[in-house]
Amino acid sequence: MVIEQEMNDHVASLRYAGMIQHALMPDPEVIKSYLKDFFILFLPRDIVSGDFYYAFCNRQTMCIAAGDCTGHGVPGALMSILGISFLNEILQTDTSLKANRILNLMREKVMKAMHQTGTSAEKKDSIDIGLCIIDCITGKMQYSGANRPLIMVRNGELTEFKPDKMTIGIAPVKENPFTNICIDTLPGDSFYLFSDGFADQFGGIKDKKFKYIQFMRIIESVQGLSMSQQKQRFENAFNEWKGTTQQIDDVLVFGFQL
Repeated sequence: MVIEQEMNDHVASLRYAGMIQHALMPDPEVIKSYLKDFFILFLPRDIVSGDFYYAFCNRQTMCIAAGDCTGHGVPGALMSILGISFLNEILQTDTSLKANRILNLMREKVMKAMHQTGTSAEKKDSIDIGLCIIDCITGKMQYSGANRPLIMVRNGELTEFKPDKMTIGIAPVKENPFTNICIDTLPGDSFYLFSDGFADQFGGIKDKKFKYIQFMRIIESVQGLSMSQQKQRFENAFNEWKGTTQQIDDVLVFGFQL
């Protein structure tokens, strides 16, 4: 009876922590005022998540991001809270920053907060993230990625903007600056940021990983649908593949149109 009560208390604490984590992420109703259309497929493996999504907008600049922290559950959730807090701090201080500069600053803050110096014994907690900065007046977009790509679909054609093979945290050798990619957007363009949880999920007849190439095929197949319909297609595909197999990681897909 005592063990059961302790378990109930533990689950209740996690659920409350999950509510706090959700509260730190932007309200979808608020995001509606930023974007022409969008969807967020957010499927934590546990009650709290190491994945997080982010949106910020003032009169001239918009920031859209999807992050994937080391681990899942409570450790991942704590890292996600750090990531969200650092993004808020950086963007509310100076919204004129370039996308790659935001990631450079974010990495500095994570390394300082985690006391990362590069010694082999320390933990390598980090954040992978794809981040976009959009000029609300010109429509020009900047993208910078730490191990997470950006997919653009224009007139049915997919373009992958590749990330730097670095994370937000200590690097194996040295911390190079992140790359900034500039994109001239057009009306009707669709964009996708995502964590690796969908592609890494085991399932299907042979209990294999879903894999990135199949994930890209879903993006191709949903073009022409509304973002809400796209979300349903993604969720259905994930659940059908997973079946009765245990979910192995948090899943996040953020699709949007400007």
